[in-house]
Amino acid sequence: MASEEWTTAEHAHRYLALADQVPHRAEGEGVLAEQVPRDARRILDLGTGDGRLLALLQVDRPDVRGVGLDLSEVMLDEARRRFAGDERTELVKHDLVAPLPALGSFDVVVSSMAVHHLEHERKRSLYGEVFELLEPGGVFANFDHVASATHRLHLAFFAAIDEPLEHEDPSDRLLDVETQLRWLRECGFDDVDCYWKWLEMALLVGIKPA
Repeated sequence: MASEEWTTAEHAHRYLALADQVPHRAEGEGVLAEQVPRDARRILDLGTGDGRLLALLQVDRPDVRGVGLDLSEVMLDEARRRFAGDERTELVKHDLVAPLPALGSFDVVVSSMAVHHLEHERKRSLYGEVFELLEPGGVFANFDHVASATHRLHLAFFAAIDEPLEHEDPSDRLLDVETQLRWLRECGFDDVDCYWKWLEMALLVGIKPA
């Protein structure tokens, strides 16, 4: 399975060591944060990792309740350390390959660099599950690694992040932006668009009709 690498400490810790060094990642996640209403009450983070995105969103939303899902026990341990003593945040072990667990409804569902590990048909069904979890008017914001239009552009991305192509994650299942935007519209989302993009990183947003 594509997700198996993330259960190993070596793979998870290498990712965490590099996460803050990826060019423009903070910029893209900052644009994501701008799309999250300040009065959001519940936020679900798919593939929360060490909880970096939930923590970012809590800065301007001190009363928000967050739920973070992740497959990796190593990642969840890092998130538990980050949120130690914080009763606003619940962490749940869950593999996104499986249908989302019953967690109630949310005002916002977010994800950062997680959905691209899923097979394409699972991406599509996950978007439908997210739509069902959202309250009317709710926001889905997916900041993710997407496919380049050409192999040359794919090589250019790895050159830009200063990583050799042989370090490409074997769990990556990259898909183009256009297909994913179409799927979001077909699920029923409004105002669907790519709100930010740099090479193979993109922010895809959709709003559930009120």
